[in-house]
Amino acid sequence: YEQHASELFSLLCREAGKNWLDAVGEVREAVDFIRYYGHEMMARPDAEGRGVITCISPWNFPLAIFTGQVTAALAAGNAVLAKPAEQTPHIACYAAKLLHKAGVPVEVLQLVYGDWEVGSWLCSYPAVDTVLFTGSNAAAKHIQASLLNRDCLQSPALLIAETGGHNAMVVDSSALLEQVVGDALESAFGSAGQRCSALRVLCVQEDIADSLIALLKAAMQELQVGDPEFISTDLGPLIDRDAWQAVNTHIENMNANGFPVFRAERVDPCVAGHFVAPALIELQHMNELQQEVFGPVLHVLRFK
Repeated sequence: YEQHASELFSLLCREAGKNWLDAVGEVREAVDFIRYYGHEMMARPDAEGRGVITCISPWNFPLAIFTGQVTAALAAGNAVLAKPAEQTPHIACYAAKLLHKAGVPVEVLQLVYGDWEVGSWLCSYPAVDTVLFTGSNAAAKHIQASLLNRDCLQSPALLIAETGGHNAMVVDSSALLEQVVGDALESAFGSAGQRCSALRVLCVQEDIADSLIALLKAAMQELQVGDPEFISTDLGPLIDRDAWQAVNTHIENMNANGFPVFRAERVDPCVAGHFVAPALIELQHMNELQQEVFGPVLHVLRFK
């Protein structure tokens, strides 16, 4: 991976819309996974695998999570059927070729391409003993149901799923506001907000809320949205039109329902694609946010 880092950077930029900073971080994370699970494998040479593992990885970390799932399963002594997200197949293909070249037998690591129906079939396949999944809550529930509906004569399959949620940062009046702004921008808008670990709700003590929001809005105006191949770009595009539509619909609905909505304006007019300018939306209550918004949208909630 390290020897072919430049190729991986380019693939992450072109296929997943990562800017250069995010691409570098993802390759480093993938390498960390390989080193970690390689070390674990050497420390436990007698570990016995479960058998065949289906690994279903997402498009938002198409190298790091793909690599983490696959190398964990291999290191534990399993054969792997890996299904990458349909939006990012080339990254997974290149990564698998590097793993094969490094000595992983082709018979033990095989890629299967396709949409959610292919993933569903892989989960219901009788030979599969375990499913590793990263994605939405709804998809994880569907996989869980598929595994539960398998032939009762089979041993139950294990499901390990990482899904979404509303990540919060709580800020009281003792906080250094400039540090909060830097951390909030990096967490909420890194990878254009397309991370399950991204900050979604900023809970701010009302004594400092006005000052912090003013600083956040000014800092958001400095973020450049555009072609991820340019080093000056802070936010690249959303992964596809469906993602773009979902985020824009949420912002428009919140604005139509009277929520204060602020949108940054530095979008490169020379590029076409699924770009969304960073948005800040003020809430009155947490229950006004009913589902995860997978994009560059930061919600602010004041507390006494």
